[in-house]
Amino acid sequence: MAEAVVSVVLESVRDFAIQEAKFLSGVSRQVEAAQTELEFMQGFLKDADARQGQDTRVQICVAKIRDAAYDLEDIIETYGLKVDSKKKKRGLKNVLKRFACIFKEGVDVHRIGAEIENITTKISALRSNLQSYNIKEIRDRDSGGGESSLQLHERLRRSYSHVVERDVVGLESNVEELVMHLVKDENRHQVVSIWGMGGLGKTTLARQLYHHKKVRQHFHSFAWVCVSQRFQVRNVWEGILIELISATKEQKQEIKDMTDDEIAKKLFLVLQEMRCLVILDDIWRIETWNLLKAAFPNVETESTILLTTRNQAVALPLNRNAFLHELQALNEKKSWELFEKIAISGRADIDLGMYTKKKDLGMKMLQHCKGLPLAIIVLAGVLVRKNSIREWVRVYENVREYINRGIGHEEEYEGVSQVLALSYDDLPYYLKPCFLYLSHYPEDSDFFVSELTKLWVAEGLIFSRQQRHSLGETMEDIARDCLSELVERCLVQVGTSGSTGTIKDCRIHDLVRDMCLLRAKEESFLHIKYSLQENTSSMAAEATQLGKIRRLAIYLDKNTDMLVSSRDETNGHIRSLFFFGLREWIPKSEKGLLSPLKDFKVLRVLKVEGLRAIRRVELPSEIGNMVHLRFLSVRRSKIKTFPPSLGNLVCLQTLDFRVSSYIDKVIPNVIKKMKQLRHLYLPWNYRAKGKLELSTLGHLQTLHNLSSEYCDLKDVGRLTNLRKLKIRVLGSLQNLEEILNSTGSTLNRIRSLIVKNNTNSGEEQAIQIVSSCRGIYKLTLDGPIAELPKELHDYPNLTKLVLWSCGLKEDQMGILEKLPNLTNLKLFEKPFEENTKILVFSKGGFPSLQFLDVCGLNRITEWRVDEGAMPRLCRLEIEYCPELTTLPDGLRYLTNLRELTIRGMSRELHRRIEEDGEDFYKIQHVPSLVIGEPFPQILTTTDAMMAR
Repeated sequence: MAEAVVSVVLESVRDFAIQEAKFLSGVSRQVEAAQTELEFMQGFLKDADARQGQDTRVQICVAKIRDAAYDLEDIIETYGLKVDSKKKKRGLKNVLKRFACIFKEGVDVHRIGAEIENITTKISALRSNLQSYNIKEIRDRDSGGGESSLQLHERLRRSYSHVVERDVVGLESNVEELVMHLVKDENRHQVVSIWGMGGLGKTTLARQLYHHKKVRQHFHSFAWVCVSQRFQVRNVWEGILIELISATKEQKQEIKDMTDDEIAKKLFLVLQEMRCLVILDDIWRIETWNLLKAAFPNVETESTILLTTRNQAVALPLNRNAFLHELQALNEKKSWELFEKIAISGRADIDLGMYTKKKDLGMKMLQHCKGLPLAIIVLAGVLVRKNSIREWVRVYENVREYINRGIGHEEEYEGVSQVLALSYDDLPYYLKPCFLYLSHYPEDSDFFVSELTKLWVAEGLIFSRQQRHSLGETMEDIARDCLSELVERCLVQVGTSGSTGTIKDCRIHDLVRDMCLLRAKEESFLHIKYSLQENTSSMAAEATQLGKIRRLAIYLDKNTDMLVSSRDETNGHIRSLFFFGLREWIPKSEKGLLSPLKDFKVLRVLKVEGLRAIRRVELPSEIGNMVHLRFLSVRRSKIKTFPPSLGNLVCLQTLDFRVSSYIDKVIPNVIKKMKQLRHLYLPWNYRAKGKLELSTLGHLQTLHNLSSEYCDLKDVGRLTNLRKLKIRVLGSLQNLEEILNSTGSTLNRIRSLIVKNNTNSGEEQAIQIVSSCRGIYKLTLDGPIAELPKELHDYPNLTKLVLWSCGLKEDQMGILEKLPNLTNLKLFEKPFEENTKILVFSKGGFPSLQFLDVCGLNRITEWRVDEGAMPRLCRLEIEYCPELTTLPDGLRYLTNLRELTIRGMSRELHRRIEEDGEDFYKIQHVPSLVIGEPFPQILTTTDAMMAR
């Protein structure tokens, strides 16, 4: 991966040299020489990366090149930022200081110049070493054949339907058999085990069962928990209990306050009294089951525990009512069907002759996959972008080479391990660091795409040269394209997608993560520390052997005394620092908790999220010395004070201050200095001395929790790159119309708008703001708004609308129904005025609507859906509307409806939709039914939404 590192550093040095040329005076000659040497080095690194595994000398040389490139970038950027800081200091006092320091600065320039020269000389010597090892220079990065950047861009913009469909190949008979065992009433099984080796599709099969229509109709409550290798019994029990009872916010707190024994007893009773399906995914050891089963009934019940495992000892019958299902590998026919679906299907440019040749090569390669779906999917992902027979032949030869190289290793995973290794090595240089970055996420966790793309950009892994300014693309758009390519290559699995088809969250398979972690360690890309008790000297030794550790993820446990060790010699080179487990972690002392962070001199990414187990935390003033920071998030942490020294963080791109809302916070007026900010998330509740100045943030794309009380709306007019805005209207705004007129062109560029109106007096102002944002795709209105803008139906791009506690007049439904492009509508807690008892969806209304979510409508007693309304609706969720006792008859006309979720409704409605109930005919045509437990009491907004 040295090619990727050098390319990232070279891009950074070029950009810095162009943008900050005035700050590199005195060392510009040395910087230019280093840049030239990096360009020379690039040509040798493709061959060097490929031959690391075959020659130890090359591996050591490549590690030294990576380190030298990173050190070079750190030195140049540190020097440039230091000079920048000094030049910004004005006034007589600072001038006198400057005269006193002239000699010292001259010494600094000489020292920095010498350091850059030393690294350049070192890189040159390493290049000579590579040549002596017969490493060849390869200048054409696209020599393997492939598409142009334009073709790549266009292809990545299309949707990937196979992401969902491919996984079910070969599982049909397994699903049929297991559904029969799950829903039968006689000789029922309390425990069902799915056993098979990694990569066979156990989780995919369990997911098919979890969402199966017959299973959903049979059980009343459901819970899914990923157990994984590192788990805590209490957390597993909590997760199951909260899901089974659809816990409200208060109930969740009650569960948090219970002892372990109380939680076990409560879960035991719920499983005994209700008909529940609990899926425990990925249990590794029999000891894990023995610890968890204390909360599961050992007597006859109507509940079932379904577990997946790759350990036969766990899968063997666990009690007399247990059933074991062994998942088999795919046969040759099914293997080809799955492979073809991903690698070949849907290509219009393939003739019969080419298809025959590809099938012949594909069948030969599939022999090495041994019927393992994961190996087949990943191999197909390698080939999906390779069009010519020549490219397929090259992959076939590589597969044979990788398999031969792996002979003698663990036989069970031999095929899949070597195919995974091939899939990584086949990645283009710009995707390898993006993929390795995923290794810091915990096992079996989903990661949010919006955050991941910001992290990639902050780390400099996304090249600005890839940007297509003519299309108005941002670096984050390019990052999403990179993620889409990893999805297409089947290394990343899509979790959920938005209504517009954009990917919201993702995950990676356990075996893919294992490979990702192994490569990250080999490349000295990232280190995971599972507690501070882990030997730091072994970490240092590892750093010496493989190169300096640049990224660190710390997994905290209850035995950890402090966040980080202040005496760890590796801290000075860390670029990214992540903490996991903060929510449950209780520190021994609150004093100076975050102070050791000052040792991380070149840190670019810092995530301290969910630190809640103490009264409050103070960000130390020393954080202002971390001038390299690009990404800083203290989301959901109990942080009260923000030091003025934050203004020194001039490189920040993402600042997330969405801390605990009930803590009073004062924001210093220093954000104006962070001119590189792209994403700013202010706290929900905060104060400021005067108005926060934001007009200098010309790169800002996202602005959350803009307060009309503590921010000047005039500043928004200068934020010409703003795309997402969340604004809180607090009280009456003076001269709003004049302000909006002056910011019109900026507001028209906004794509996502959230308006929170906190007072009745702010209703008119909220509507004025919406009326000024005519280019929006997504709109959320929260708080009193009796009437929608009359011109809303003329908004050409509006596809998603969320109405929350608006109290709209009843006649406003006529405006909503006529929105021509609306595909997603969410109605939450009193969207209409108090006296609205009937909800009517008229014939021809909502012509484009595909997703409808109705939640917490406490006053609605009748809902009418006319035939011809919502003709394209495919997903409907109805939750926590306690006065509604029957479903609308018109649901039976919604022939495109594929998913229906009903939970928290009246007991009468739940009775009527049972299979023999009066209303079942209205929904029996829907393929996927999710019926939760009734919830008789009237819920508050918070209760209803938290219960989701």
